[in-house]
Amino acid sequence: MRKLIAPLFAASLLAGCVNMAPPHERPALPTAPDWPDGLAGDTAPGARASEIAWRDFFPDPRLEALIARAMTHNRDLAVAAARIDEARGLYRIQDADRLPSVGASADAARSRTPAQAGPDTANRYSIGVGVTAFELDFWGRVRNLSEAARSQYLATRHAERAFRLALVRDVASAYFASRGAEEQMALAEATVKSRAEGLRIARLRLDAGVTSALDYRQSETLLTQAETQLAGLKLAKAQSDNFLAVLVGGPLPPDLPAPLPLVAQGKTPALAAGLPSDLLAARPDILGAEEQLRAARANIGATRAAFFPNISLTGNLGFASASLDNLFGDDGLTWSFGPSISLPIFDFGRNRGNLTVAEARGNIAVATYEKTVQTAFREVADALAGRRHLAEQVEAQERGTLATRRIADLARKRYQEGVSTYLEVLDAERSLFAAEQALIELRRAEVDNLVTLYVALGGGMVEPS
Repeated sequence: MRKLIAPLFAASLLAGCVNMAPPHERPALPTAPDWPDGLAGDTAPGARASEIAWRDFFPDPRLEALIARAMTHNRDLAVAAARIDEARGLYRIQDADRLPSVGASADAARSRTPAQAGPDTANRYSIGVGVTAFELDFWGRVRNLSEAARSQYLATRHAERAFRLALVRDVASAYFASRGAEEQMALAEATVKSRAEGLRIARLRLDAGVTSALDYRQSETLLTQAETQLAGLKLAKAQSDNFLAVLVGGPLPPDLPAPLPLVAQGKTPALAAGLPSDLLAARPDILGAEEQLRAARANIGATRAAFFPNISLTGNLGFASASLDNLFGDDGLTWSFGPSISLPIFDFGRNRGNLTVAEARGNIAVATYEKTVQTAFREVADALAGRRHLAEQVEAQERGTLATRRIADLARKRYQEGVSTYLEVLDAERSLFAAEQALIELRRAEVDNLVTLYVALGGGMVEPS
């Protein structure tokens, strides 16, 4: 048996000496070397997002529980995990072709043949091991196919990690939308209650002849506007909760921890932006695009190898005998060993066409990688700009809301003293309600942007502590 196995393994070690795949090099960074307008330095230095687990990033225990549930029950994530298993299996299948497959066989036969002296009956027993058509990979075709399958497997793993990050972002965004709608609903309900009381008083004043019907109708308009907005906010919250239920994989459990208000959601660890080049190792979508590029280049090497001769070996070693008792004797030893070669001569451009396709896919993979890097750069730059300017907006809106509240108080006093008409109160109340709603929406946008920045910088890739 060693006479057969030794040459096969020696041949497998010699095979693959030539690699016709283009060498893998990362394309030049298609972005600026630093973030625009010095956005990276607008806050104190912080930790890298990729070093902060998502459990350590979010201060809200309810949001943390929802994300944990989504990581377990989300159906799309289950599909992504199953695709990893599929890609791993395909890689193992392809990689197995790099070594000879050894199989064992045994058979027994009894035959009868006619003869002049009478029928001749004979027995034949055989047992052996053999290798069938093992390709000597001199040109690296099998090795490149294995490398391509491996890169596809790694790309699938990175895609699953990228989906986990996107899931964290989506759950947080839906949760913040629900919390924002809930806070706006509380404001609208308080406004409806206040304006209903104002309408009751206006009715009493109208009946007493103290005020006009116009003032009463204006009070009624204020109430109906608040009621309309409250109904719209209830719809928005219901839609956010429904989307959240899909993300977490089922109905929201009733025993969730108490939530934090939006104003407390921004108490997250400070994030360091780093350099754009840091994204190449931090973002799983970029790492996945690079693995796709490796696979495309490996496929080019496999396609180039098709232009050269294909050499394969077939061998068998075993024993055969007419008697079962003498099967393993020296006289029953059988073996065979032989190479075969095939050389493409006329394929009418098939191999050339396959090479053209492989090279085109390589160019597509390069462009896709560069586009992925550019998209990551834009997402981080947008989130950095949001971190700066949304904070400015919230601060300005807080001052504006305070000023609008003072105007509303002053308008009510002026109306009660008979200095102004109720139209002034109407305008002031509308402006105050709109300002308070806008402040809640800006706070939601600010915390949502913090999560976007965390994900865009590759956060959550470490295991939760």
